Amino acid sequence: MHDCIFCRIAAGKLPAARVLETPTVLAFLDIAPVHYGHTLVIPKVHYPNLLELPDELWKEMGQVCRRVARSVQLGLKAQGFNIGMNNFEAAGQEVFHAHVHVIPRYLGDGLKLFPQGNYQPGEMDNTAAQLRRALEED
Repeated sequence: MHDCIFCRIAAGKLPAARVLETPTVLAFLDIAPVHYGHTLVIPKVHYPNLLELPDELWKEMGQVCRRVARSVQLGLKAQGFNIGMNNFEAAGQEVFHAHVHVIPRYLGDGLKLFPQGNYQPGEMDNTAAQLRRALEED
């Protein structure tokens, strides 16, 4: 896809601080990092989101994420890391080329990811049943 910024980065047409590259996956630093070392892991071929990725490519992206996560711990002395992926606009996806964030974390860094709530009585079982029905239809 010629107008996709990540496709242009993968093709070498735009600069990026490359961290790790395989024949099918590229990891590079995010230009708007949560913390220094915040890395994006992308497939070199355009897929818009997780649901479109072939299984083997998703597996390789996971392997690259794991290697990058270990490098932020060793190289940047991160005390932890988050792995995250936003899929579709409602989930905060801004670049519609599948990508996974590897974010270095430090104790007391103040980053809060998910506010937590509670199920109303009976709603947990109802929700689980809805998901099981959807899985049966898939």
